Amino acid sequence: MAQNYKLVKKKNLGKDSETIPQKMFAIPSYNGYTDMETLCKMIGARSTVSSADVKAVLDNLNFVLDMELQAGRIVQLGEFGNFRLSVSSSGAENKEAFSASMLKKARVLFTPGKSLRNTVGTLSLAAKQDEAAPETGGGGGEDDRPGEL
Repeated sequence: MAQNYKLVKKKNLGKDSETIPQKMFAIPSYNGYTDMETLCKMIGARSTVSSADVKAVLDNLNFVLDMELQAGRIVQLGEFGNFRLSVSSSGAENKEAFSASMLKKARVLFTPGKSLRNTVGTLSLAAKQDEAAPETGGGGGEDDRPGEL
């Protein structure tokens, strides 16, 4: 099954932005969500444990991930990938001029492991069929931030 995409009109941030202020860009067109209960049932059906056991393990994983990330660790989940914290700040001229008030928000970043990265290589894409007219998107390209949770 292919991943659908749709076209949106966004501000052109390229070198030709003065002559072409907006361009069409492809973005993923998702067809829904898979919730925790469904995931647990799917995993339970493919293993020797019940969906309740799967949910218990995933709930504990969430708890332990929180603890380990707050302790400043990168959490490696084998072929699944890595979770880590990222923080940003405004800049200071030198070390002495920097203060903690310059810190901005922290984020949890996910870096997929090899098997998930391979998914991208085997992915097929298809234009969304029921698209009537292109949408107008934002100008910054921040609608889809891979790796950020």
